[in-house]
Amino acid sequence: MKHIIYLILIIALSSCSVNRQIGQSSQGVSARGYYEPDPPITKSLFDDKTSTISEENIQKILDGNYSLPDNLRVSLVKLESTQNRGNYYWNDEEYLKSQQKYLDLFTTKFKQSGRVLKVSKIPDLLISNNPTFTSIREAAVRTQSDIVVIYSINSDLYSKNKLFSKSDIKAFATTQLIILDVRTGLIPFSTIITEEYQSKRQENELNDNEAENRIKHEAVLLTIQEIGKRINSFLKNEYNYVANNGYN
Repeated sequence: MKHIIYLILIIALSSCSVNRQIGQSSQGVSARGYYEPDPPITKSLFDDKTSTISEENIQKILDGNYSLPDNLRVSLVKLESTQNRGNYYWNDEEYLKSQQKYLDLFTTKFKQSGRVLKVSKIPDLLISNNPTFTSIREAAVRTQSDIVVIYSINSDLYSKNKLFSKSDIKAFATTQLIILDVRTGLIPFSTIITEEYQSKRQENELNDNEAENRIKHEAVLLTIQEIGKRINSFLKNEYNYVANNGYN
């Protein structure tokens, strides 16, 4: 009987020892014999040979203080979506007019900020067919721009919805926008806005296609209006933050 009890005690002690080792496998033992947690990971442990930013520069970017210049020269670049690529759109009068209206509205919104000195569009001749951030940044340098505003617009009609009548047309638009700082290559601001617009075909419109284009156009304008508000709020808040914290 004593041998059985002794055997049970040995098994129990062995089990406790194993569980303790498993629970403390991620810890180290200090010189005093206490278990201490492993040091925190502060940099990437992955060997990414395709990275274009060194580990040292990643740390500098994430730990450093950064702000835009007080006065900004702005350039606009529109990236064509796959939806709008093709010769048809470049020959379509309404399409070209609508693109100019979007550009003009972006220009107006940026000029509402007291920090913006001028707004211009980078000519298509300076942008390659497959633009990259590097090529866009270099084009902005040639135009002496402080920031580049890169945006992309998609719009379409909603599929049939039982909630509105057959005569109603409902469209949505999504505009993506980023601000690229030419000096540093950093992106201090980015946003994606989706808006919708619903209307009926008007008497002066010859067919449903004209009405659909108008309604999609109105949805796009709503996204630009909202983005304009956010941009001006960002520029104002960023300026105040820099002034209060003594950067630059």
